[in-house]
Amino acid sequence: MKEEQGTLRISPQVLATIARLTILSVPGVAELHHDLSSDMDRLFKRKGGGGGVSVDIQDDAVVVDVDIVAKRDVNLYELGREIQGQVSRAIKEMVGMPVLAVNVHIADVSPATDE
Repeated sequence: MKEEQGTLRISPQVLATIARLTILSVPGVAELHHDLSSDMDRLFKRKGGGGGVSVDIQDDAVVVDVDIVAKRDVNLYELGREIQGQVSRAIKEMVGMPVLAVNVHIADVSPATDE
């Protein structure tokens, strides 16, 4: 007989933080794109996020939307795919929730190099 231990709820803001930290660790990402109008949309839709990351829960699965600024001289397609894979993997491993989609929007390319 399995005992009921209670309810576990993970805030969309926690999922957004996991996504944000993961994205910033991907080589080729200069920063998250911060758009005031998208922040207002997120505020009124009550999605987890802000600062370039939005999270929505659909049927107990996660949809992540990210806006980034890429470093120059980076293959944008490969960068987007890397972000999708790493964010999906991080959320699955840390909270055990399935990820339906990681939508990457490359809003700009950084004109400066870090070197």
